[in-house]
Amino acid sequence: MRSKVESLLLPLTVAVGFICGWHLAVRWSGTDIFPTPKEVVLGTVELARKGVLIKYIVASLFRVSAGYLLAVFIGIPAGLLMGWFGRARMAFNPALQVLRPISPIAWIPVAILWFGVSDLAPIFLIFLASLFPITTSAMAAVQNIQINYIRAARNFGITGLELFRKVVFPAALPQILTGLRLALGVAWLVVVAAEMISVNSGLGYLIIDARNAGKRYDLVVAGMAMIGLIGLGLDWLVRRMETLDEVRWGLSGR
Repeated sequence: MRSKVESLLLPLTVAVGFICGWHLAVRWSGTDIFPTPKEVVLGTVELARKGVLIKYIVASLFRVSAGYLLAVFIGIPAGLLMGWFGRARMAFNPALQVLRPISPIAWIPVAILWFGVSDLAPIFLIFLASLFPITTSAMAAVQNIQINYIRAARNFGITGLELFRKVVFPAALPQILTGLRLALGVAWLVVVAAEMISVNSGLGYLIIDARNAGKRYDLVVAGMAMIGLIGLGLDWLVRRMETLDEVRWGLSGR
């Protein structure tokens, strides 16, 4: 019970301290450009009343969900196969390691060239940004499985797809989840950058539009705050998966 109270009070204390420090810093500096926390809240309320806030949040979440889930459905199986089969790893890993360091932002001109100013451009960028960390983490997770698990399963006659389903995937799942968390954070960063350039909706577009249309920095910071809060919520959803029995099974041997 005490740990639960502390897990709530400690972050809340830090948040309150940050907001108070932010307010005092703006007041002491005398700036009339950067907004106070109260002005940001009022700007958020203004966006909500106009119906713009929900519209842009839904647009950003749709793009992240589409690109991220596509990367999950492709990246996890590809990583598992490359981690298990040496020849597949030798064939595809060099290409993976060449493409992985390329910043997703560098793909923006190519995405616009291929897909134009549409939802497909940011979805493609999010897919690329998510695919490589997910694939790499899945491949490394299979390679790091304790050999005793495999030997024990084979002694009981478990082979083929059944071995993958009952042993390999559960044992690799904790490290795969780590890759999913990292990929989700990168995907959320990329969608904001892509929306500033290639579309006319979403939280990224809100930030750049508020900056250009009358220098509404209260709306700029409001958009930034929403990005941070939604990112926190998405990370919490992924971390909830760590309570699954399959994940605890994989962690029990570490």
